Amino acid sequence: MADTNTARDTLIDLLRGVERFNTEVFPQNRELFASLAESQSPDTLFIACADSRVNPSMITQTQPGDLFVLRNIGNIVPAYGEMLGGVSSAIEYAVSALKVSHIIVCGHSNCGAMQALLDPDTSKLSSMPTVASWLRNAEAARAVLEASDAGPASVRSLSEQNVQLQIAHLRTHPAVAAGVARGTLTLQGWFYDIASGEVVVLDETSRRFIHVDEAIAALQQARSSATA
Repeated sequence: MADTNTARDTLIDLLRGVERFNTEVFPQNRELFASLAESQSPDTLFIACADSRVNPSMITQTQPGDLFVLRNIGNIVPAYGEMLGGVSSAIEYAVSALKVSHIIVCGHSNCGAMQALLDPDTSKLSSMPTVASWLRNAEAARAVLEASDAGPASVRSLSEQNVQLQIAHLRTHPAVAAGVARGTLTLQGWFYDIASGEVVVLDETSRRFIHVDEAIAALQQARSSATA
């Protein structure tokens, strides 16, 4: 009975949150929601892990309507044709219908999916065959680390390698490949550290993750060069 009561308490808390949204948050943002009532025009597709500790809007300090968010276990993007379904259709819709200009793939610290990849024998994957099948889309990231001379793989190093792998998978999707070729679409990889709040950004030239201020400076320099 205690478990049932706890579950009810959780639902009550959620519903009270809805009440606060309706009575406090929504009235203060009525114009914003009115502008979003009939259509959306996000500029960025944000692909993140389904982990409850990762909040894309909080991390990026964006408003409703700014991000088209796609979440799944391990922030995974199957290569085109491997698993046509929710992920592929969301990517295609974001690029072809919504005309997003940017796609971000964001990994994070202490990722359970990456922990399972590192140690499949103790991660109880045998009782979760669907999860095990899904994680095969990230298997190449572990293979790259095992073949490198960077020392034993960690959850963080695997998470960062997985971001690079999923960026590569993105490029196999026709809509993405076309957008990148036309210069209307950019791809970027991020890694978010939950404990510190730090986000680092993949520099695809050096294949290393750099601080946000470095990434901003590089983008500003590229913008200045383009307009010079």
